[in-house]
Amino acid sequence: MTPRLFSTRTFLALAILLAPSFAAPAQSKKKPAAKTGYGAASVARDREVAAAFAPVFYQGLGDNARADFITNFDFDGDWRGDNNWANADDRRFKMRAYVYYAVGETPTHFFVHYAVFHARDYKGGNAGGAILSEAIREGVRRGGRYDPTGLSSEAVLAHENDMEGCLVVAAKSGEDPARARVVYVETLGHDHFQKYAAEGEGASGFKRFAAEGQRPLLYVEPKGHGVSAYGEETRERKLLVYRYAGRAGDAETAGERGEVGYDLLPLYTTLWPRARRGANETFGVARDFGVLSASASESGKALGRRVTLGKLGSAFRGKVGAPNAARPPWGWFDRTERATPAGSWFFDPAATVKRDFRAGEEFSLAYTHAPFLGVFRR
Repeated sequence: MTPRLFSTRTFLALAILLAPSFAAPAQSKKKPAAKTGYGAASVARDREVAAAFAPVFYQGLGDNARADFITNFDFDGDWRGDNNWANADDRRFKMRAYVYYAVGETPTHFFVHYAVFHARDYKGGNAGGAILSEAIREGVRRGGRYDPTGLSSEAVLAHENDMEGCLVVAAKSGEDPARARVVYVETLGHDHFQKYAAEGEGASGFKRFAAEGQRPLLYVEPKGHGVSAYGEETRERKLLVYRYAGRAGDAETAGERGEVGYDLLPLYTTLWPRARRGANETFGVARDFGVLSASASESGKALGRRVTLGKLGSAFRGKVGAPNAARPPWGWFDRTERATPAGSWFFDPAATVKRDFRAGEEFSLAYTHAPFLGVFRR
């Protein structure tokens, strides 16, 4: 079922209703307050930025191609997470090609998260993987006898829903994204962030990524859907190539080694409002993300701010295989970096990237736009 399209007026009304309560305070009465919030201008600007750097995704196909098609969470016409495994087999529901995104900006860089959703992670097979995952979980429940690593909850073989993706960072040359240069890419695959730097960047010791102009070339493995740079482990016999087209194509009609055009969906007005409700039909698990310290740029000055994130939906509701195992981008983490604050990779990408790539002082940490932190363009 194709998602319902909203008019600009409806989209604006919804965005204003969902704007966070921690937006910047109003100015004094002597000077009219600047307009803030995720209004039509920000919606259009975010889409422009996300479209400029939208990756090319080389999607590997396993023995259940529909489970490898990139699509939207509500491909089946509802926001329930615990019926997506079953509905992935129902051909009444089209697997239209959508990729979720979120945009942040500082005076020096654009930061764009891209998240690809699949209805199933079916490592180990459609039936066998789910059964073995449940067996491992039951073994752990009974005393851990079948899980000597203690990582079964993170390294399960199969589970309902799947979301992995990347962070693309582009160095600005003015405010036009067409003039920016993609310099860093971080990808997520099975609770591990892989870090890539562009050729010619000062950062040393990092793997490189290929690109078509400003678009990084990324590979999405079949079955488990971990994301990496295209060219490392990507010689799959069966591939679909997803390219940004501004419209959502139907992978069912592309055929093997075909191309599919994808469209973009903003996380801020789709999954985020549901996450702010905690556990519900979409999210089976919620956690308290606490308070995050970040920096905002106001009138050219970097000002510190503390943002209370609070309790958010952190894993999609799923009942097949490992329950509630797939996470949205604010729930992503690297299992080797447990000391980092929960959600910081998503909520504060500037600090993450500066640390990961040892960027210099010219790399700004002060956001001019970070909707999830209540910082909006003026």
